[in-house]
Amino acid sequence: MVRIRPWDIGDAPDLAHAINNPSVLKNLRDGIPYPYTVSDAEAFIRGMLDAEPDKVYAWAIEVDGRVAGSIAAFRQANIHRCTAEMGYYVGEEFWGRGVASRAVYAACNWVFTHTDILRIFAEPFATNGASCRVLEKAGFQLEGVMRKNAVKNGEVLDMKLYARIRDQEP
Repeated sequence: MVRIRPWDIGDAPDLAHAINNPSVLKNLRDGIPYPYTVSDAEAFIRGMLDAEPDKVYAWAIEVDGRVAGSIAAFRQANIHRCTAEMGYYVGEEFWGRGVASRAVYAACNWVFTHTDILRIFAEPFATNGASCRVLEKAGFQLEGVMRKNAVKNGEVLDMKLYARIRDQEP
């Protein structure tokens, strides 16, 4: 069973195990240490628990009682204050099982039900077909390709812009 739930500091060992993998990290933004230790995971979880409640909506992705990854929506500012950017990942052992799609779907439903957010967007690397499929399965629509939008591991990459709108049928 897949569910999203609030973080607990005791999730740190499972979180460290899920993200401490170059195959996972290659599709995430920079700034995540490698190797990723339990102490790194504890610091991340504390940050999520201490985040402003109406600015960061963050959850552990749990599969059969074990943390499989992380998902969060980050409220934007100013004229974009009713928009949130979503980021997520699951450990490699959970790939191809629908875990991320179910977590994204659940997180969007929570955000749309409990906040005034109108739009949730995500920007996966164009080369990350699995993440693009996750978003499509969760009701996101491709809005465009941002050419040469990022540099990851010395490679210039395109990114795709996906969004899901409140009251949009998934």
